[in-house]
Amino acid sequence: MYKAGAERLTQHVKKVDALNVFPVPDGDTGTNMNLTFTSGVTELEKSQEKTVEKISAIFSRGLLMGARGNSGVILSQLFRGFAKGLSGVSEADSYRLAEAFQQGVEMAYKAVMKPVEGTILTVAREAAAAARKAARSCSVEDVIETLVEAARQALANTPNQLPVLKEVGVVDSGGQGLVYIYEGFLSAVKADVTFDKPEMEAESVVAGGTSLFGEAHEEMHHVIDQTNIQYGYCTEFMVHLKPDTPFLQQEFQERIGSYGDSLLVVADDDLVKVHIHAEEPGDVLSFAHRYGALDRIKIENMRLQHEEVLRRQETKQIAQAQKPDDDLERVSASSEPKKASKLYAIISVASGKGIAKIFRSLGVQIIIEGGQTMNPSTEQFMHAIEEADAERVIILPNNKNIVMAAQQAADLAGVQVAVIPSTSIPQGMSSLLAFSADEQLETNRERMSEALGYVKTGLVTYAVRDTTLNEIVIKEGDFIGIFDSNIVVSGRDPYETALRLITEMVGEEDELITLIYGTDVKGEDMKELEKRLASLYDAYEVEVHDGGQSLYPFIIAVE
Repeated sequence: MYKAGAERLTQHVKKVDALNVFPVPDGDTGTNMNLTFTSGVTELEKSQEKTVEKISAIFSRGLLMGARGNSGVILSQLFRGFAKGLSGVSEADSYRLAEAFQQGVEMAYKAVMKPVEGTILTVAREAAAAARKAARSCSVEDVIETLVEAARQALANTPNQLPVLKEVGVVDSGGQGLVYIYEGFLSAVKADVTFDKPEMEAESVVAGGTSLFGEAHEEMHHVIDQTNIQYGYCTEFMVHLKPDTPFLQQEFQERIGSYGDSLLVVADDDLVKVHIHAEEPGDVLSFAHRYGALDRIKIENMRLQHEEVLRRQETKQIAQAQKPDDDLERVSASSEPKKASKLYAIISVASGKGIAKIFRSLGVQIIIEGGQTMNPSTEQFMHAIEEADAERVIILPNNKNIVMAAQQAADLAGVQVAVIPSTSIPQGMSSLLAFSADEQLETNRERMSEALGYVKTGLVTYAVRDTTLNEIVIKEGDFIGIFDSNIVVSGRDPYETALRLITEMVGEEDELITLIYGTDVKGEDMKELEKRLASLYDAYEVEVHDGGQSLYPFIIAVE
């Protein structure tokens, strides 16, 4: 089933990638899901295990380490829960299989701080519910067939649940990718099943999309509205339970929940993980300490992090993903780490030789090649952390779709790691200016996160299809200007589009305009653009750099 699911998804990666609300050439949901899922198959091929329990555990571990992008991380959580549902099972009947799908849904929902309906989560949930109902009287084959049909129906309904999908006339691509996986499962258990019939393809492919950008995408990552923050400190920690102290999870949740909101409690035999937004985090820790020793404490002042965002009332930031379970942490941290050779190291994700050079000049030691269309995996971040050889590591993802994988690696690491939730190259650069090697990691985390709000990001890229979005009519091949995740201008010329975008971005209080140009920009045209910038914005400081990036002719920062 796992291998057939991976093969089915691989066959349709480009279709899933192309299904994007934004008409930009970097929709990579299919790529991320495929790389994540095939990493699980790669682990299976190294093993000779035959039981359902062992195979699923190995597959889950492979997904975790290979998880790329938000869609990949969510997929890894879905099948981690599925594996836990098959714990202790050599062979699975209809009932146990259906229950495992349900456990996968529950774990995937927990991995997202603020789940949004009309996404892969919805498709997984409704499919699992139908499978559980069918399991009462059906065979394994019929349960999987029911799972597929329910997933298709849920996928078709996603535009009715997310307005942005309905506006563009598409369905969610993460859900589409999951449908392909489930169809692969069905082909593995029913030999006579084929997927070559046009009507079957039409059901799941004709209208497909994703909420990778814009408001719907941000909501998937627990956006914090600064005007509504009642509990200002994002608090996460683990409790190593005392052997002689009774622990009742429901009672613990109810009592600790009185200190704040956004509560998530995950309990194992001897370990409890807690995430909560609280106004008095010290009180939360004091309460939890009654149950055992505290570990991996992380407290973030959300008000400080977003002070500049609140002032502008435009930018939204994302919070951290749920920490993975302790069994996989123990796998990662089973060996005693050697003593680090330095105090600090900074890891940054970047694409383009020029951009990498800029980051190095600002103090970054390790560059992970990546960005849109190339989302690094959890394992790549783990290798980079190990290579850093430092007591304290700071990671700059510089892309919304990479933050979850970076955080997952941070949670698995054996050293102190802070993930700064930078979602663009300009944000990453801005945050580096707030770093101080003389400060504690938590102080740097707060200051660097706060600095994310000091810069505005603009992107110029090209449209890969006709569409109308935000009342802007866009034709395939047009250049589009994106400001804070919204398309604000479009045109046939990239240089004119860049100038119009800068006009939308610059405000009275701004002082600096930075233009980073990519590989497709021509020398003479670029010189002319520089002259026009100098003339139009003579009261501003203007900097121009050769970034060497692909896909985006221009990346613009305004401060």
